[in-house]
Amino acid sequence: MITIGALVDADRLAWQKLFEGYNTFYERTMPQEVYDRAWREFRSGERMHALAAKLDGELVGIVHFLVHASTTSPDVCYLQDLFTADAARGKGVGRQLIEAVKDWAIGQGCSRVYWQTKHDNHTARLLYDKVAENRGFIGYVIPLDR
Repeated sequence: MITIGALVDADRLAWQKLFEGYNTFYERTMPQEVYDRAWREFRSGERMHALAAKLDGELVGIVHFLVHASTTSPDVCYLQDLFTADAARGKGVGRQLIEAVKDWAIGQGCSRVYWQTKHDNHTARLLYDKVAENRGFIGYVIPLDR
């Protein structure tokens, strides 16, 4: 049985392993400080939020999200990171995490939940095309080196 809930202190190592897997998928290597900062933010629950999916008590999926203002609507919820363990794929974990973020965002008075993925992330897009609307936008990024 899949359960969705808040991360707890005991989830720290399993959460980081999943988040590292997410970053590896996108060909990124993050220093430990990034994981430490994210964990602190999620645990405070003020600016960034996270939910965990557990299958038979084992952490098998994570989702990270935040709320921001919009010029054309009430606040919106950005689903930034979604990742499931290989062994849990195809079992509904991703769908339940997205649904949980949607429910949370409704409770916060948000007008929508949105996210991005790479155009060639075909496996994830099979799910996303079932649970959300692709509005055809193309994303651009300007890295700000510090």
